[in-house]
Amino acid sequence: MLPPPQHPHACTAPISTPAPRPNVLLWIRAKTLRLHDSPALHHALSLHPSHLHIVFCFDPFYTTHVRVGTTRWQFLLSAARDFDSALRKLGNRLIVPRGKPGKVLPVLWDRWGVTHLVYERDEEPYPKQRDGEVEEMAREKGIVCARVVGHTIWDPREVAKVNGGRPPLTYAAFLSLVEKKLPRPGPPIPPPVGPLPPHGGLAVLECEPCDVWPEGKIIFKHWRGPDGSCSVPTLTELGLPEAPPPLHRGGETEALRRLSAYLSSTTLVAAFEKPKTSPTQFSPSASTTVLSPYLKFGCLSARLFRDRLLATYAKHTGRHTHPPVSLLGQLYWREFFYAVAAHTPNFDRMEGNPLCLQVPWRLRDRTDADVDALRDFEAWRTARTGYPWIDAIMTQLRTEGWIHHLARHAVACFLTRGHLYISWERGAEVFEQLLIDHDWSLNTANWLWLSASAFYTQYVRVYSPVAFPKKYDPSGEYVRKYVPVLRDVPAEWIYEPWKAPLSVQKRARCVVGVDYPERICEMEEARKRNIERMRVAYKEGVRGSVDLQRSQTTSSIPTTPVRAIQHDDVPAMLHVDAHTLTSSSNVPPLSAVDVPAASSVSGEKTSSPADAPRRSAGAKRTIDSFFAPIKKPKHGR
Repeated sequence: MLPPPQHPHACTAPISTPAPRPNVLLWIRAKTLRLHDSPALHHALSLHPSHLHIVFCFDPFYTTHVRVGTTRWQFLLSAARDFDSALRKLGNRLIVPRGKPGKVLPVLWDRWGVTHLVYERDEEPYPKQRDGEVEEMAREKGIVCARVVGHTIWDPREVAKVNGGRPPLTYAAFLSLVEKKLPRPGPPIPPPVGPLPPHGGLAVLECEPCDVWPEGKIIFKHWRGPDGSCSVPTLTELGLPEAPPPLHRGGETEALRRLSAYLSSTTLVAAFEKPKTSPTQFSPSASTTVLSPYLKFGCLSARLFRDRLLATYAKHTGRHTHPPVSLLGQLYWREFFYAVAAHTPNFDRMEGNPLCLQVPWRLRDRTDADVDALRDFEAWRTARTGYPWIDAIMTQLRTEGWIHHLARHAVACFLTRGHLYISWERGAEVFEQLLIDHDWSLNTANWLWLSASAFYTQYVRVYSPVAFPKKYDPSGEYVRKYVPVLRDVPAEWIYEPWKAPLSVQKRARCVVGVDYPERICEMEEARKRNIERMRVAYKEGVRGSVDLQRSQTTSSIPTTPVRAIQHDDVPAMLHVDAHTLTSSSNVPPLSAVDVPAASSVSGEKTSSPADAPRRSAGAKRTIDSFFAPIKKPKHGR
């Protein structure tokens, strides 16, 4: 039988099967919680995938090894819910399995048939190690991996590359790279507007149990959460009590609203000048934008912020400020410190950090049982120092999770070189726990700077807990709000209640030593003693590693000191607490920041840290015992 006749124009070539479209897993982190200007999401969509699985692994590392207070959990969870809501409007969702990414992701890509893994690069130590391990497993499975840069304006690796393979160590050097060598940032990527490809469903997850974690830590029952929906966890699931709504709500929606509101005043933006800020202004104002937590969690793109800021400058008819003091300058401080942190070994500690001056601080080791130092640290941490300015700041930090950058200066200086001579690492740990905008790179740079351990060398300049706040808030309204037991103390003594006559203290219902703590140190004595200690440390000039139990003169690792920066121009909006390189003639008068001589009322009981730490072999408390939930100070009324 003959075959049927073919049409004269029929194709006789074999029919080819079209190549399958990519099946993409977009690995979301706590720094990528947005739709706008998301290079990772943009790259994933550019692959034209058949499926797009948007996964945010709730990594147990951050619940067992990172200090996170309730306010930051609230901010993160609300940011994740906002992101999930935005994704659902586009026909997808945020899938939040509980478990280690190295165990959860391989199960997901096997069961979903994933061909591509896309995620945003993170230069912090733990993410770098974690990401390397996950990517190695993915490549072994033949999965194509793509890492993109989206948390910073410039790739920290590119910054070092154009600087000869090393990060710039001064802000001036970084600005030179911005102006002459770094590529001009492209425009921010608009958010997707059409429906997203579907995800692969949750049935593949079943109910795998989570790993067994250390006793006393947060333990999830299984990957899909208590209701099996892989939704964003709640405080209850994290083992935390329900808390009142936070002052600052997380999420891309709120971030963009705040950005638009702040930039709506071209005059305010153009006049922003870091030195002219007040630490008692903590709402969006001329002193601060309160956008740092939104940048930290990726709710707001730094590139979008820069783009809209430049557009605002362009609309302004007059002159505007410039880096380092301008609002744009604050974004560049953030970029500068990310570049330094990404290329400095042991950046978050003193020992082994080549930039860090080696100082024999009290409590320099977590196992240190110095009774006096532990007492002083606890008083500082729980707002019971006896200095109203310091206690008000620490109370705001604990209750709201945010404080103005100059307030951060004051309490950091007080804890370290100013008065208590306690290791900056201990202070950084408290900020890690309590700040909603805590950022590993910026928080570390903050403490290195304020302790005069790196970047900044003028250790003789000490923030007075009395003179400094008087300049901004002579009536003490900030103190009255956060330390209410002092609300009726006359303005004359609001920052020095120990000087008030006993009759005045009784009339104000605030007797020092009864209703409000006595001072833990005498500020002038402590300042002079610590300046001498720092003078010795600077004379030795040891940076990197040294056995501090030996004489400081026996260091085996001499290194070239980091170039000193001589001015108190500190980034205002991002709270990275750095200073700008200018001539010493611009240094403000010492009277503005130096500690005045103190006088005490007759018979006042005062104490100060011992010149040499007094140790007790029987002491049981160490630093770790202080990181239980913090209770409200007893001096509130």
